[in-house]
Amino acid sequence: MAILYDWYENPGTNEETPEERGLHPRPLLNGKVTMRQLYNRVHARSSLTVGDVMNAIDCLTQICGEELRDGHEVHIEGLGYFAPTLEATQKVTRSTPNKHLKLRLKSISFRPDVRLKQAMTGVSAIRSKYTRHSLKLSEVEIDMKLKEYFADHDMLIRSDFQELCGMARTTANVHLKRLQQEGKLKNVGKPTQPIYRAMPGYYGVSRDAKTGR
Repeated sequence: MAILYDWYENPGTNEETPEERGLHPRPLLNGKVTMRQLYNRVHARSSLTVGDVMNAIDCLTQICGEELRDGHEVHIEGLGYFAPTLEATQKVTRSTPNKHLKLRLKSISFRPDVRLKQAMTGVSAIRSKYTRHSLKLSEVEIDMKLKEYFADHDMLIRSDFQELCGMARTTANVHLKRLQQEGKLKNVGKPTQPIYRAMPGYYGVSRDAKTGR
């Protein structure tokens, strides 16, 4: 097996044409390994039962969480270093009162161990046959695709839009936000789980139609 990748366009300035902008390779995740698969693989390489492996990993996860909550860096030999990172919830200056109330956990940083890096020595990479990044569609072309889509569907979710327009998630979200601001789509779902309907007068929906939840 090898790492699948594709070429993506570097962010450029307005003075650069698309042909002049550089490209950078980005890995495309080739599936996901589940915890059940990890349990079985550790079991196959050791004298531990699957239950023993499950208990050990679950215990390790809990202990790591406890140590990270106390502000410790956790080093798992052969894997890497884990540490908590923080961020401000608003702009903070030296004169901001109660600065301790203006922060939250941002993420958990990870720095790979030398042994993990060595395990990647000699890795090969193959360009994906299928491009997964955003196509250069105009707003008119997007509207045409949505009109065709809503001819057979009542609702649209973000993954549908991505597949329909051949866009990456971030680009799809930008266009979905724009289409809502323009009054062409309406989110009838939850803010964290949006479901979009075409608004009356757009994408073949009658101007007299009512868009409910």
